[in-house]
Amino acid sequence: MIKNKTSAPLTPAVLHILLALCTRERHGYGIMKQVEADSQGKVKMGPGTLYGSIGRMIDAGFIRESDNKTDPKMNDERRVYYKITGLGQKSLTAELDRYRGVVAVAKQKLLSPRIFAYGI
Repeated sequence: MIKNKTSAPLTPAVLHILLALCTRERHGYGIMKQVEADSQGKVKMGPGTLYGSIGRMIDAGFIRESDNKTDPKMNDERRVYYKITGLGQKSLTAELDRYRGVVAVAKQKLLSPRIFAYGI
């Protein structure tokens, strides 16, 4: 369950969806393809994970349905587009800051000569 707080850690699926939506509005299939592209094919999100996460993210206020209902290239009014909200952007920023902190600690530990000296 997603908590409606920017300080709560995000699940990997939610993180990937927010990243996919941070540059523009997308429909479900577009989100799936963007997640796959962003991860260089390492993350393939199925419809169950995608739409289950989208429902929870809407409830939490991270994303909302867009007023944009059609893709001019597809001419399909059935597609629902989603957009990131201010809360979603704040949550994404907080999560990326958390990741930066973890990476900084890992770099410090991996580059520290004492790790090799103690066999850790």
